[in-house]
Amino acid sequence: MDLKVRELTSKDIPQIVAYWHTSPSDFLEGMGVDLTKLPSRESLSKMLSNQLALPIKERASYALIWECDGVAVGHSNVNAISYGQQANMHLHLWTTPYRKRGMGTELVKKSLPFYFNNLKLQLLICEPYALNPAPNKTLEKVGFTYEKTYRTIPGSLNFEQDVCRWVLDREQLEVLF
Repeated sequence: MDLKVRELTSKDIPQIVAYWHTSPSDFLEGMGVDLTKLPSRESLSKMLSNQLALPIKERASYALIWECDGVAVGHSNVNAISYGQQANMHLHLWTTPYRKRGMGTELVKKSLPFYFNNLKLQLLICEPYALNPAPNKTLEKVGFTYEKTYRTIPGSLNFEQDVCRWVLDREQLEVLF
């Protein structure tokens, strides 16, 4: 299994849009998504295109594509970016055959240098839905530090939920690599 991470390009946008609009409702809800808040295909595509057109220092979102054996199988992105300081990370394996195989841990590890180096981050935060075990296990395996579980609406696509706050700072990153 050859796992690679690369920056999002415009040719990847249809796959990300398809992920959000063709994934089963129960899967999306299991991630904490409020289906009524999902933007249209056109809005999502336009937002991603607009972000790609901006210099990295000005982006509200920065995305990576995850590949297995040369095939795009998922993406990770950060938002709430404070360039040079911190950002919030999200993790998405697009289809069932690529989930629960341990790939997520390796792909997250390969994503970290992109985030820390390209955005000059000091801190990376990830707050997955507390009832979604996969990302929580992945973050622990990678070496993130669990801080707390609390109730919030973690993002523009989410319903109110309990999230687990995981953090990784630059010093921890240097130990990992």
